[in-house]
This record gives sequence, structure tokens and C-alpha cells, in this order.
Amino acid sequence: MSDAVETVLRKTPLFASLTGDETQALRRRVTSKRYDRGEILFSEGDACRGLFIVGRGKISIFKLSASGREQTLAIEGPGSSFAELPVFDGGSYPASAAASEEAEVLFISRKDFQGFCREHPDVGLKVIAVVGSRLRRLVGIIEDLSFTTVRQRLIALILRLAQTSA
Repeated sequence: MSDAVETVLRKTPLFASLTGDETQALRRRVTSKRYDRGEILFSEGDACRGLFIVGRGKISIFKLSASGREQTLAIEGPGSSFAELPVFDGGSYPASAAASEEAEVLFISRKDFQGFCREHPDVGLKVIAVVGSRLRRLVGIIEDLSFTTVRQRLIALILRLAQTSA
């Protein structure tokens, strides 16, 4: 299991540039848990316990409206990290996360991850880059919803799908 966890950590953009010794030091702070399809990892508003990394399967990040309508924000696959921001700002999780399919997820507690970032400042800079990239994507979504028609959004979606499948 230890080798599999280290392989996932090396594939995770936040940790890809760590040395072997650094990866092993991080590995000692990681726990692993399996989730069944539909099982909730955390709910919006829960106190942040730590950072998650998808080892296997897919995790859906979503928000629920007061009426129960679900809006998927992202589907995270192997090597993806999520819930980085509340690890640092001390806030609660801003969205919910659930397994879209059977999944194995690595977990690093908030305290352990903050300690690791103090020892390895480059990881903290990578967290900022990941969070910044997500913020840019979400601002783009807000712009699309605010300033374009349904027809324009549908055309843009079809073009994006055509480009990714080509």
C-alpha cells in the first residue's frame, strides 16, 4: 500500500516536485480510506479536517440549493487534490464532496499539512497556484452565466467537447 500511496503523491501536482525523502515524509502523514459510490466525504459547512487526494475513482464536488437542487462544480480524478483552501483559512468546507464511483481517497490532516508546508514552502506556493486556477475557472463560469445566453453557452459547450474529444 505504501508504494501505491507514494505513486499517487508523485502524480499529484502539489507534490510532483518533491524529492524521494520529502515524499516519504509526506507519506507518513497520509491515511487512506475507501468510499462507496454516493458516499459523502464531507458536507458544505463542515469544519475543515484536512486535505484530500483522489487515489482511485472519481469524487464529485458540488453545492446544494435550499430547494435541494445539486450543482456539480468539479469531478476530481486520480491525482487530484481538493479542499486545499479551508486547510489554510480555517473556514469550513465551501462545498460538499461525494464519491461518484467506488473510490480510494488519501487524507492529510489540517495540522499535518500545515506543518508539511512550513517545512516545504514550495508546496504552499503550489497550493496558491491550484486555488488561483480554480478561482479563475469559477470566475469564467460566473461570467458565462451572467453575460451569455443559454444558446451561446450551449454552443461554447459543444465546441469545448469537440476539442477535448478530438
